[in-house]
Amino acid sequence: MSPDGATPRNGTTRPNATTSPAGAASGDRTTSPAGTTNGRATLEEKARRRAMLIRAGIYIFATHLFAGFVLLLFALGDRK
Repeated sequence: MSPDGATPRNGTTRPNATTSPAGAASGDRTTSPAGTTNGRATLEEKARRRAMLIRAGIYIFATHLFAGFVLLLFALGDRK
């Protein structure tokens, strides 16, 4: 597309082409042309955030479990 987003630089046109945010494919919009929030995109974002929080919780739990195991090894190794 040209810098103004009107037509491609090579002079060809796409039928029914709509401008989309930079880097976003059509259908990935978070807002409709009227400016209202797209419900599906909002639900997908909430699902991504929830999945990220669950993954972070698992990583934190596993790290603490590993650290506890290492401390246990040191405690048992310290015994005479």
